[in-house]
Amino acid sequence: MTNPPRPQADVPPAPELFTWEFATDPYPAYAWLREHAPVHRTRLPSGVEAWLVTRYADAKEALADQRLSKNPAHHDEPAHAKGKTGIPGERKAELMTHLLNIDPPDHTRLRRLVSKAFTPRRVAEFAPRVQELTDQLLDRFTERGEADLIHDFAFPLPIYAICDLLGVPREDQDDFRDWAGMMIRHGGGPRGGVARSVKKMRGYLLELIHRKRAELPARPAPGEDLISGLIRASDHGEHLTENEAAAMAFILLFAGFETTVNLIGNGAYALLTHPEQRARLQRSLAGDDDPTLLETGIEELLRYDGPVELATWRFATEPLRIGGQDIAPGDPVLVVLAAADRDPARFADPDVLDLSRRDNQHLGYGHGIHYCLGAPLARLEGRTALATLLTRLPDLRLAADPAELRWRGGLIMRGLRTLPVEFAPERSGTGQVRI
Repeated sequence: MTNPPRPQADVPPAPELFTWEFATDPYPAYAWLREHAPVHRTRLPSGVEAWLVTRYADAKEALADQRLSKNPAHHDEPAHAKGKTGIPGERKAELMTHLLNIDPPDHTRLRRLVSKAFTPRRVAEFAPRVQELTDQLLDRFTERGEADLIHDFAFPLPIYAICDLLGVPREDQDDFRDWAGMMIRHGGGPRGGVARSVKKMRGYLLELIHRKRAELPARPAPGEDLISGLIRASDHGEHLTENEAAAMAFILLFAGFETTVNLIGNGAYALLTHPEQRARLQRSLAGDDDPTLLETGIEELLRYDGPVELATWRFATEPLRIGGQDIAPGDPVLVVLAAADRDPARFADPDVLDLSRRDNQHLGYGHGIHYCLGAPLARLEGRTALATLLTRLPDLRLAADPAELRWRGGLIMRGLRTLPVEFAPERSGTGQVRI
């Protein structure tokens, strides 16, 4: 015998989305949506109307559905919504031809070319440099006994790492840090600051690519940088144009640094607010517990409070149904990864942080042909950063009430503005180290 339908009067009111309170803890609102409106049409703060997909099964299906285009040209956008999807400033800066904005066959060609340069081997060979950068950044503040883990650690580490990987000269990397800092503010800086930073970055990348192309040796040297690899990569004799290479370098930088900032920041915050799980990981790092806990732990941190809250924009190219809901051609669709990864229909005790969770096919880096190309690098940086942090500063503790912490505004990413911490000063650091 089936239960009678729940009376509508028993349904709690729909939560308000995209407020500051929602940004602090969106998970109760996402739980409501999963249960009562799993494919929900809403007006975003930008004024754009879009569908939010919140259940795991629907999300995984939507991420792989090629009727949902990544190309903004398919958006049936009214005049007031013009240019309000995608990365601010990328249209004016002519940086649209990257993997987040195109579909097959162009996506297939570009991803194959980029994959030839951005190989697992290249990432693995980069591990010692990531460890070196991690230690150098820690050396800058461990003697103080206090730090802001976002400003002092989680933000600069992936910026310097991706700059090194791309082949940006050391003397220019602080400019990249400034431009990236403007982009990560999500409107918190001066009006037009993001667009100006994107334009400056594009101009710099085009000049750097042009210079590297002119100086490219006939054979790759050991440890060749990624921009040189992008220039060298070919598919049946076809190479990336300089504009395509600039757009790809830009999106590798943009997608590769902010996701890792948030992985480190959100991960550290989760560990600091779950002392039993943090103690387990420290025992594992010391060799006294499950040696695989760092590997499974990173995956659990990605699932539990991952760096990407919503997958990037998709647009219906024809009428389709998702989760029983009709979607019209031209409608924007946003897959809510944070909601899908807390779906109790897929994960046991989804609101519990369990670093030893094994059955953990989360969607933190997407699914299908648009699965994040930089996921191996982000995982490497996340593992290195958190393991080194907990090993060198074993008594690390929050220096603020969690309720006082503020999360950055924005639609796609999820991350803290600041993460103040205290610890016993480390006397063995080398002080001011040149990155």
